[in-house]
Amino acid sequence: MGRRIIAVNAGPRKGWNTDTLITEASKGAESAGAVVERFDLFRLEKYTGCISCFGCKKEKNKGRCMSALFSRT
Repeated sequence: MGRRIIAVNAGPRKGWNTDTLITEASKGAESAGAVVERFDLFRLEKYTGCISCFGCKKEKNKGRCMSALFSRT
């Protein structure tokens, strides 16, 4: 029986660094015979947190989270 690996992506942007690293690591594990199950936290309905929209960095919003304004569907 091969190894089972759970990969958890907590990065909000698909195709960026965290997503790419987890994808490539998962491919390597699978090629070595492991079974990989992946979870993307920002795709889960109940998960909340920073979505890296950088809205809080803009001068007019300085320090205020803008994620409540965005839909995560």
